[in-house]
Amino acid sequence: GPKTPPAPPEPRPAPALEPARCAPGAVSCAAHTGRVIAVEPFPEARKLAFKLTIDLGPGVGVKHSSAQITDHYAPEALVGRTIAAVVNFAPRQIGKFMSEVLTLGFPDATDAVILFSPHYDVPVGARLF
Repeated sequence: GPKTPPAPPEPRPAPALEPARCAPGAVSCAAHTGRVIAVEPFPEARKLAFKLTIDLGPGVGVKHSSAQITDHYAPEALVGRTIAAVVNFAPRQIGKFMSEVLTLGFPDATDAVILFSPHYDVPVGARLF
């Protein structure tokens, strides 16, 4: 007779994320588009990561971010890419590196980070609303 298909897997709960630390006086999350202008390895980080240099446009400027995005992205493929970053959280010291903005992404089915980025060209520094 016909086989019964296996039951679909139970959906996995989203991983627990450390609460974001907002800068003093910050009342909302300010996310802006930015263009990655440089990528460096970050071998001293506890988890595999890259050091990103991101141009976030007029008003915010060039900032640095540590991003755990090594599973799906090569450094050379990141340069020139438009990403999104939260610009008003308190900077975080990661080893000797100061991560000034939070690069935004979502976990895939294996918890590897997929960058959040617009499908169409938008100006650098555009604010997410």
